[in-house]
Amino acid sequence: QVQLAESGGGLVQPGGSLRLSCAVSGRTDRTLSNYAMAWFRQAPGKEREFVATIRWSAVNVFYADSVKGRFTISRDDAKNAVYLQMNSLKPEDTAAYYCAANDRRTYYSPDYYSPQNYVYWGQGTQVTVSS
Repeated sequence: QVQLAESGGGLVQPGGSLRLSCAVSGRTDRTLSNYAMAWFRQAPGKEREFVATIRWSAVNVFYADSVKGRFTISRDDAKNAVYLQMNSLKPEDTAAYYCAANDRRTYYSPDYYSPQNYVYWGQGTQVTVSS
């Protein structure tokens, strides 16, 4: 079993920045380098939506159009961590942000944006962008 724990959320003014972290723990027989990692977000009354993903090679990175150019996903397999650097934040970025993961053996690459493609989820961290 893989456990994910997000941190770094908070209240920030429009135009500000936050860095979210996702600490990965659990299975020791499969290193983090075998997992596709992603960030999703969910605002009240809305469906969970894809934000960004980074595959095991760290070369393949994809972003939602709404965050492209403002957010950056990265991973540090040695530290078992994934990050989401969020710059130029807007009020519409307000949501609970979730870290997600799936083993490359069961991951379907074309569906990188689908929540159903990820097996493991964290509890979420709240990001509020407001003046």
